[in-house]
Amino acid sequence: MLKVGLVGVGGISGAHIPAWDNMENAELVALCDIRPERMEKYEGKRCYTDFDEMLTNEEIDILDICLPTYLHADFAVKAMEKGINVITEKPISLKEEDVERVYSTAAKNNVKFMVAQVLRFWPEYEVLKEIYDTKKYGKLLSGTMTRLGHKPRWSWDNWMMDEKRSGLVPFDLHIHDLDFMVYAFGQPKVAHQYRSKRPDQDFLSVSYDFGDFTINTEASWYDNCYPFTAQFRFQFEDALVVNEKGRMVIYGKEDEIDLTKETKGDTGSINLPKSDAYANEIKYFAHCVENDLPVEKVTAESLLCVLKILNSL
Repeated sequence: MLKVGLVGVGGISGAHIPAWDNMENAELVALCDIRPERMEKYEGKRCYTDFDEMLTNEEIDILDICLPTYLHADFAVKAMEKGINVITEKPISLKEEDVERVYSTAAKNNVKFMVAQVLRFWPEYEVLKEIYDTKKYGKLLSGTMTRLGHKPRWSWDNWMMDEKRSGLVPFDLHIHDLDFMVYAFGQPKVAHQYRSKRPDQDFLSVSYDFGDFTINTEASWYDNCYPFTAQFRFQFEDALVVNEKGRMVIYGKEDEIDLTKETKGDTGSINLPKSDAYANEIKYFAHCVENDLPVEKVTAESLLCVLKILNSL
């Protein structure tokens, strides 16, 4: 039985904690957050407000980091230096040099490390990648990906609206779609970009050139009560693959195939759609730890590629 500790009981932890609790081969034994009230509802877990104290008192196999972006790399290194395997929320860091620092620490201490890039484990996106890899509907001709919502008002100390701590829309929101593109299609060129960045909101539009096809993207934190939406539309030679308004449909030349999965409800305060993707990424990492397998689905090379592109925007 793998023993797990989690640090950072904020919005995204509402997806991670249930995933750990539902696993048969792992037990989430300890939580850590500087706000004790955030941990009150989780019964049966030892709670800490000091990270070093948790690492000293607990014998854990895996640390799950759900902290603000600018803390990911430092906390990961500290845990791995104690021989603890680490899974962290995205991104690995705002700094490209942290990729080498984190992965070299993992190698030196013979532990596993993974960034939880959830779209790589999201069912609809996995189907899209399979269609592309198998050329089931011919060559890919064009794509559109959008990830839109209002500015995050829920973050601790308003850290998400602080560019030095979050990187704003490129590193917090657009990174999902960009990471999936790099994972599924390889390294793109940035063909065109437009950004409207203000103190109260942030909007980014980027067109990526992959040689044989182009993918147009949009990401936003509007200063309006616009509901969060994440969608894609990919044109292949023989079909249009669409994930919009809660439906995934493959439109053929004369018929359509509905692949829609149930995503009603949400996982917590930031209205994340229910999905097994969070559980999938956590199960994958736990499986790698338990069986001493390399973490191949999320690599240092792809993470560095994404950071280089984001830092160029």
